[in-house]
Amino acid sequence: MRRNLLPVMALLLGTLFLFLGNGLHGLLLPVRGAAEGYSNEVLGLLGTTWAAGFVLGCFVAPKLVMRVGHVRAFSTFVSLISVNALLTGIIVDSTWWVALRVITGFCTAGTSMIIESWLNERATNESRGMIFSLYISITLIGVVAGQMLVGPLDPQTTVLFMVCGIVYGFAVMPTLMSTAATPQPLRSIKLDLPLLYRNSPVSFVGILMIGIANGAYGTLGAVFGARTGLDASTIALLLSVTIFLGAIMQFPAGKLSDRIDRRYVLAALSALAAFAALGLVFLTPTDPLWIFIFVGIYGAAANALYPIAVAHANDFAKPDEFVKVSGGLLLLFGIGTIIGPTLGGPVMTAAGPYALFAVTAISHLLISAYAIYRSRLRAAIPAADRENVPNLPISASPMSSTPEGLSLDPRAAPLPDQEPYDEQQQREARA
Repeated sequence: MRRNLLPVMALLLGTLFLFLGNGLHGLLLPVRGAAEGYSNEVLGLLGTTWAAGFVLGCFVAPKLVMRVGHVRAFSTFVSLISVNALLTGIIVDSTWWVALRVITGFCTAGTSMIIESWLNERATNESRGMIFSLYISITLIGVVAGQMLVGPLDPQTTVLFMVCGIVYGFAVMPTLMSTAATPQPLRSIKLDLPLLYRNSPVSFVGILMIGIANGAYGTLGAVFGARTGLDASTIALLLSVTIFLGAIMQFPAGKLSDRIDRRYVLAALSALAAFAALGLVFLTPTDPLWIFIFVGIYGAAANALYPIAVAHANDFAKPDEFVKVSGGLLLLFGIGTIIGPTLGGPVMTAAGPYALFAVTAISHLLISAYAIYRSRLRAAIPAADRENVPNLPISASPMSSTPEGLSLDPRAAPLPDQEPYDEQQQREARA
């Protein structure tokens, strides 16, 4: 194990700092924005524009990396993220914040794709599963740890913004100091919506709705907490609890979906998430304990849906189509993540903070109804012919993986052995 991990430890250390900064900045902006009196629509746009930038980055970043090389591109992306984090502390203006989030989302996609392609290059077929699991754990720990920093320090000062800049500075150091050969050029996955729907209608509709629900809550969950009177420490704890419960729920839910029709598991979990969301809408609890209970149930159910929906799609795909199908679903999830906050902000303004969960409840009820409907039209794949559902990093944030990360997933087809592909080779290939 030690022999397999040593070549990627510097990269994983940089990943920890990168996601630590992402978790801190992603929570800091809506908390500070709510304190500044920004409207729900503006705060929702912080998530919408970030997701739009992330999706764009999945298409464009590979071409940029091909032109300048992995190390220079990674350094540039992280530097831009750091500059944006510092600028949002210096220029406390909603228009600037929304514009800067597009750049941050784009650069986050670029950095994630570089990290994941580098890990994939270093992993052997025997160690890929271990490295993939460790990578997921690091992203989860980084996001949660970053969120928890909002509690001890005052979000209404510039201190936390400066901490973001410092953390991102540490993120770039391990990669710059590493002597490991750079990996193969990045992949760019094409989004073929008709193919995705023909492959699995339930996964197509389900992933879109999951993206809408997760995008709405992931962006506006902190705003919900602030509007209901929770302090910054409690908001950070609330969001972290939902992430952890979602991560824990993935194991039993995934095992269950390996044994019975995955559509029934999707329908049941979606119904549970909708039940908890509607409880918040109709009961409007003000006691933090009850808010934690309802939101905790919601997070546990909602954050376990994505891996099962992806696994269901791959049950009907050819073995060599895993990356193409899962990458297309990931980008479809990104489209939903753009829609969710855009809907959630105006709904919260019109009907109050608890109405955020009406958006998520409708999304999850649609998943449940459609999954049951489709289960009557198409037979399930026999349990013996399905792949197991591994834990996926989507629960850590609305979008925290890229098409490159899917190649690292143990379910992807084994990669052929390749010679190191350094930047000189890249220049020669372009020539």
